[in-house]
Amino acid sequence: MTIELPKETRAEAIKSIERYFEVHMEERIGNIQAGALLAFFLEEIGPSVYNKGVADAQERMQMRAQELDIECHEDEFRYWHKVERKR
Repeated sequence: MTIELPKETRAEAIKSIERYFEVHMEERIGNIQAGALLAFFLEEIGPSVYNKGVADAQERMQMRAQELDIECHEDEFRYWHKVERKR
C-alpha cells in the first residue's frame, strides 16, 4: 500500500524537513532533496507507523466491544421480581 499525502500536507512536511536540516544539521537541504527524503520515509517507515495506528485502533475497538455487555446489559425475567416487591 502506498501512503499518499495531500498536496498541502506534503508541502508542509518538505518545509519541515528543510528547517530540520538547517537547525539541527547546520546544513541546507534543497526542496527536491527534502521531497526525496520524505518519499523514502513514507515508503520505508510509513507502513510501520500506519500498521501501529491500525493495531492501536483495533485494540481500542476490542476493548470497547468487551465493555458492550456491561453498558448494554439488561437483567432478564424481572417482571415477577417487581411484582413481588410491590406486595
